[in-house]
Amino acid sequence: MSLKKLINKCKKKDNKAQSEIYQLYAGKLFALSLKYSRNYQEAQDNLQNGYITIFDKIGQFNFEGSFEGWLKRIIINTALQTYREKDVLNLVTDDIPEEVDLEMDEEQVSLDFLLILIQGLPNRYRLVFNLYVMDGYSHREIANMLSISEGTSKSNLSRARVILRDKIELHQSIIKKNEAF
Repeated sequence: MSLKKLINKCKKKDNKAQSEIYQLYAGKLFALSLKYSRNYQEAQDNLQNGYITIFDKIGQFNFEGSFEGWLKRIIINTALQTYREKDVLNLVTDDIPEEVDLEMDEEQVSLDFLLILIQGLPNRYRLVFNLYVMDGYSHREIANMLSISEGTSKSNLSRARVILRDKIELHQSIIKKNEAF
């Protein structure tokens, strides 16, 4: 069945079509949800809530643009809304440290380890880092999404990079010490 037919059936509340849409995109959307969540359980909750929103609002999808992009935006907005409701997006000052580059030995830092490091960032830093670095949003867009200034977005990104750089450097120094033995 074509994607357009599946979407139209979902608009009519067809459970089988909803299940097929879920199966088609659950993996990608869970990975996206995991980036914006503090842990696996929270990612599952955000994914579930995102799918509820998707099927509630699927009638608004008018086949302009990518369906997958529309789904991703809902998942991201669901995660952001979760943090707004929990009031965990406390204001961080507008001090903007100089730009920080992340350098890492890709053989010593796995993608899974990097994801763990990103999940360990403070909420605001993690969200800004993911929105900017992983999903390509501008600081202006991030500022609007999180109700912060562009300067705060830039500052949070820089601080996230500093934290990640420091943790990666620590990890790499531990590996080098272990290799010396």
